Amino acid sequence: MKIDEAKALLQAANLSVAAEGRLPNNTGTQLKLENGAIVNLYDSGNFNVQGKHQDAVKTALGGPAPAQVAGANTKVFVVYGHDDKVRNELEVMLRRWGLEPLILDQLPSEGQTIIEKLEKYTAEGNFAVILATPDDEGHRAGRTDEKAFRARQNVVLELGMLLAKLGRKRVAILLKEQDKMERPSDIQGLIYIPFKDNLQKDAGALLAKEMHAQGYKIDIGKL
Repeated sequence: MKIDEAKALLQAANLSVAAEGRLPNNTGTQLKLENGAIVNLYDSGNFNVQGKHQDAVKTALGGPAPAQVAGANTKVFVVYGHDDKVRNELEVMLRRWGLEPLILDQLPSEGQTIIEKLEKYTAEGNFAVILATPDDEGHRAGRTDEKAFRARQNVVLELGMLLAKLGRKRVAILLKEQDKMERPSDIQGLIYIPFKDNLQKDAGALLAKEMHAQGYKIDIGKL
């Protein structure tokens, strides 16, 4: 959706723009509305709504252009560690649902650092799935009796970045072998979905439910 189109739709719904400016990472335009809502319009054509009165704003933007709104909810950012088998299973499952997983090492770098690359591509997705697999081990200094499996440090870092960008409701953590794993964060309200050997069987339905609640259209027959 382009900025002029968004403004026209908002005006038609009697929603006034109080301020307009570029997003901090220069990936699009931000509209602050007088009712307290915030609309982030990305240069890629995607958008999301934050702040107050989100439902009214989403209705205004989605009414005349449902195809564009649906298109905004097809990309999903995937964060993973060293378990390539589980990552591949997740990618296949998401593609079967008609979604497009954004997997960091499959995306062009264009001379960017990992952090810059992450910032660029997370702007294109409205949801993130974090694969927290038992790749590392750790414990407090001198307390080897507390040794537990942990997710890779890059997974924990990227989890934090995505929580800040998307919010807790749009980030799901798939936790493999949770009885042996140290959770990557003690923040309350995170979406943890445990699984063991079969990601689709153990976690597929719960993940689809969370994504559906955030506007992703998933055919239940493909679960």
